[in-house]
Amino acid sequence: MESRSHRFKENAAAALANPVLQASMKKAKGKFVDKRAIAIKEIDDFEGTREAAKQLRDRVLENLDLWLEKFESNATARGATVLWAKDGEEICRHVAEIGKRHGIKKAVKSKSMLSEEAGLNQALEANGIQPVETDLGEYILQINNNEPPSHIIAPVVHKSLDEVADLFEKVHKTPRKTEIPALTREAREVLRTHFLTADMGISGGNFLVAETGSVALVTNEGNGRMVTTLPRVHVVITGIEKVIPTLEDLSTLMRLLPRSATGQSISNYVSVLTGTKAADELDGPEHLYYILVDNGRADVIGSEFQEMLRCIRCGACMNHCPVYQAIGGHAYGWVYPGPMGSVLTPLYTGLENAIDLPHAATLCNQCGVVCPVKIPLPDLLRKLREKQTDRNLRPWLERAALKAWAFVAASPTLYALGVWFGVRYLKWLAGGKASIPVLSVAPEWTRGRDFPAPEGRTFRELYAQRKQP
Repeated sequence: MESRSHRFKENAAAALANPVLQASMKKAKGKFVDKRAIAIKEIDDFEGTREAAKQLRDRVLENLDLWLEKFESNATARGATVLWAKDGEEICRHVAEIGKRHGIKKAVKSKSMLSEEAGLNQALEANGIQPVETDLGEYILQINNNEPPSHIIAPVVHKSLDEVADLFEKVHKTPRKTEIPALTREAREVLRTHFLTADMGISGGNFLVAETGSVALVTNEGNGRMVTTLPRVHVVITGIEKVIPTLEDLSTLMRLLPRSATGQSISNYVSVLTGTKAADELDGPEHLYYILVDNGRADVIGSEFQEMLRCIRCGACMNHCPVYQAIGGHAYGWVYPGPMGSVLTPLYTGLENAIDLPHAATLCNQCGVVCPVKIPLPDLLRKLREKQTDRNLRPWLERAALKAWAFVAASPTLYALGVWFGVRYLKWLAGGKASIPVLSVAPEWTRGRDFPAPEGRTFRELYAQRKQP
């Protein structure tokens, strides 16, 4: 698994210096937040629904092997073939073999983050199969030299309208358009031909329903249904943690997913697909394959990070994260950005390959508050930081400073003395000004902004001079 997460600081600095990106992120900021706040009020007991969803996901994860076996049994009974993939390489091998077996030359794709994990498009091309992204955002990225997405539900949130207009003019060889309806119509006209000529459709899966052997897809574009019903072969690629027991459980999660993701009461398209096309049915695939993927997930089961597998990929954590809102998704260096990515990427690609991501958060807990399945993201980020320190993955000076801090903080006398000295040193460094432009003992803190100077005496000094009753 290729990850650029070790370059987070460099990526973040470039994002902050990119005026187009900053304008796009500023425009998008709050849009999802405001809509979600309105949508959740439609649920009489939103917190109770969150708790029910949390418990549901926990029950599944505690017996994940049993639910996966039940799903495999029921999916197979309805004509599907269930395959298992340990990693991205095995995903690509399975899809290439399916393509060869059925003589596939073109595959249309609905949005699939797992195909991003695997680098599936490049593998398909290497095997003589043309991949065509049909989600509008993913299509824009594909024709822009296979640019990676910057958000799991809004993959081109970082792009401006002018950038998309220029790209369509260049690639489609058509007159430049700047009206959104005209641009979407142009994309629709290009993609319609691909829908009608592709023999394979590839999709992700929001949930797998064990009792019926079904996959549930939640989209806001009609491309999902075109991909899953027109081609004669449908391949579903999804993580092993996506299984849920029943359709009733699906209804519970569907009360939360669209509201948390886009602020909608329900998405435009909710599809529950079961088995292959029957003799009396007009559409649907003749061959259905499920590729159930591990790719690091099994190692998280039973660990102190198991709660992260409750994630239903709504994106609410990044929509509310002040760090993500400032730098966008590409800075995180892999498939999953924002708080969820800061936890998932170290777990899936290796903690040593994502040194900075557990620190790419303020721990303000906005993400934990809005998570529809109550994942304690700040706690998990803290645990990852502890593991980095325990494994000596952080710089030695930082580790030494933390040990010194722990020693001083455990002694009230030393702590009081340190605070007294620190306040006076900072006031001297400020020289009577309201802020400190360069903090000599920690220059990283003032590289991008000034450090506020202390305004007066310490709390202990103020407390000692308080008026007695």
